[in-house]
Amino acid sequence: MASRLPLPHCARSLCSRCSVSLDWDPFGRPSAPFHFTTMKNFNLRLYLVTDENCLPPGRNLFDAVEEALQAGVTLVQYREKNGLGKGMLEKARKLIVLCHKYNVPLLVNDRLDIALLSGADGVHLGQDDIPVAEARRMVDLFFANSAATQRANSPASCIPVNDNVSTTAQQSNITNKLTGNSFIIGATAHNVQEALAAQAAGADYLGCGAVFATSTKKDTVPLGLDGLKAIRQAVHIPITGIAGITPDNYQQVLATGADGVAVVSAILGAVSVRGAVNRFFGCK
Repeated sequence: MASRLPLPHCARSLCSRCSVSLDWDPFGRPSAPFHFTTMKNFNLRLYLVTDENCLPPGRNLFDAVEEALQAGVTLVQYREKNGLGKGMLEKARKLIVLCHKYNVPLLVNDRLDIALLSGADGVHLGQDDIPVAEARRMVDLFFANSAATQRANSPASCIPVNDNVSTTAQQSNITNKLTGNSFIIGATAHNVQEALAAQAAGADYLGCGAVFATSTKKDTVPLGLDGLKAIRQAVHIPITGIAGITPDNYQQVLATGADGVAVVSAILGAVSVRGAVNRFFGCK
């Protein structure tokens, strides 16, 4: 488990819920690049999920995501339910560059192929998507093949060496990169049974909901705060609540024991993206 340090946006309140890498400077942005080389470095505190249908006229997806990143969102998921492969791959690659500029991981919704080909940090899988265990197997095969290709084309003497990091740590980092150990797989859970199954299959975190009724998830029965709390008590992996979450009910969701919230329209559809993120963190 990563050490607990406050994120930049909540340094003044020394938030105890923020679990991040030691690379984070508690009083500003990371002073050194944050590499996802140790297993499962991610923070669910305020998880932005994209949906271009929520954007007001004239607002660009990339500009909106960057504004949210500048304001302090801790994780981003690229979601485009009816997108075509080529266009999604192009967007995912642009979003990765943008997210990594602010040291935030990018996950891709549903499409494991897009996540792997684009170089994203992970994937989020719904109940009707590829099962988590099968997805993990595909990730391992993908990275194993990539590692074999790299070894064949790159002599060991060409591997860059960082004098500031121990040889053991560098070898561990290389192993994680080449085996996919750092690749994040999240899963959707609507109830305790699905949550337990996803955890047993190897999910790294759960997106639980719909917590409240919402226009972006019209075909779901609200889980409610009690349902979210039941999932929290049943599993040990991180969980995030999703659907219908606003700055007004944000603290209620965290009070269930959830590690954070996933937000779509309350940020992307707001008059000011930065202002919306600030309100989640209690800033005016």
